[in-house]
Amino acid sequence: MQRRRFFAHALAGAATLAAVPVARAALLSLPEPVSRSDPATAGPWMPPGVTGAGRPYRPVVTLNGWTLPFRLRDGVKEFHLVAEPVVRELAPGMSAHLWGYNGSSPGPTIEVVEGDRVRIFVTNRLPEHTTIHWHGQRLPNGMDGVGGLNQPQIPPGQTWVYEFEARRPGTFMYHPHADEMVQMAMGMMGLWITHPRRPHPWIAAVERDYAFLINAFDITPGARTPNVNTMLEFNLWAFNSRVFPGIDPLLARLGDRVRVRIGNLTMTNHPIHLHGMEFEVTGTDGGPVRPEARWPEVTVDIAVGQMRQIEFIANEEGDWALHCHKSHHTMGPMGHGVPTMIGVDHRGLVHRLQRLVPDYMVMGERGMADMGAMEMPLPDNTLPMMTGHGPYGPIEMGGMFTVLKVRRDLGADDRNDPGWYRPPPGTQAQPVQAGLQPSHGPAAPAAPRPAPAPTAPFEAHHPTGGHHGPHR
Repeated sequence: MQRRRFFAHALAGAATLAAVPVARAALLSLPEPVSRSDPATAGPWMPPGVTGAGRPYRPVVTLNGWTLPFRLRDGVKEFHLVAEPVVRELAPGMSAHLWGYNGSSPGPTIEVVEGDRVRIFVTNRLPEHTTIHWHGQRLPNGMDGVGGLNQPQIPPGQTWVYEFEARRPGTFMYHPHADEMVQMAMGMMGLWITHPRRPHPWIAAVERDYAFLINAFDITPGARTPNVNTMLEFNLWAFNSRVFPGIDPLLARLGDRVRVRIGNLTMTNHPIHLHGMEFEVTGTDGGPVRPEARWPEVTVDIAVGQMRQIEFIANEEGDWALHCHKSHHTMGPMGHGVPTMIGVDHRGLVHRLQRLVPDYMVMGERGMADMGAMEMPLPDNTLPMMTGHGPYGPIEMGGMFTVLKVRRDLGADDRNDPGWYRPPPGTQAQPVQAGLQPSHGPAAPAAPRPAPAPTAPFEAHHPTGGHHGPHR
């Protein structure tokens, strides 16, 4: 689908916007909508002087996202969300035609303070009607956003308004409750953060506060628009509509207390695992968890429609993986119907097959790790199954994978990537040298060397023009 055709409905909706009255707020002038399509992590947005916020608060950093500015009008914080088609870069080398808000998918994070009166204008520039449900919020029933139950759907070209009080602190989400299967599969979702107005006994002060949504897409290799009827067989697993190596790292100074807020709006659960440090679950959609109800973990399972807030002390320096522990969710697009070829002997067949199919290559007879170094011809706008390189070669991960970078020399609010970690001498795994003995205790007797197992030589055709995008 060409970009011009893709935005045709959006332009048509914008053309009729001025002629459509604003429901329940016809006399109010709308705040100017702010749009952003840059997929990089934006710096936190703070209102000048934190006007109306009650006290200064530490804003969140939305991973590969941004915070929506507001306008203060008569003591009410006003936001303007625009539901519209967007183009989102999932990773260098691949973009998708999605639906989102204000130029991005997920939409911008809404950030307020407990007790704030908020007014959200929603302009519909989609080709069909929509609504917004404020997932997890306590609010008047008529503001809950379930189309047909709490309100009529918002027709294309119209602007409606939601207004309520942010009654409790926590991490929440917003998404449509109209043609939900299609609209959420197309990327319509966003985060809502409500900070406590006063110090809360169960909410600790932190030096770093990150937030992102888990989402997933099924996009046929070479295509750009998600298959919206998919239930389970997704092929792109994402944090905030980005897949590794396009996901930015999380940064922390050694000793920082770090909070990470994670919401799941996919069709399956995700066990999110952090290397190097244990954490506690300090909050859910229902609010903060009492300290006596917490326990240490290194993996938290986040079910569909749930939010989990984890906290830890970044007291181990290094580059630590943060990822979903379902192995297929840390891969790029793959063919699920590919047979297992481990142990199959291709000797004598490869060259004959390549005479018929010049691009034929052997895959999987020794496992799939070789895929991380191969350059394969792929359709345009398609990511490899394994991608992303570290300081020692292919990381052999994709999808829901990023890195927590803990550094002792990082500034308090420094958001610049410090590069790869260099382990001090003697602190890195290394090959065992011939004749090396244990450093303590008597030497263990040498075990008899097993006979080598028969192996098939790896014969692969390496065509040029492979799709390996830039890596961190």
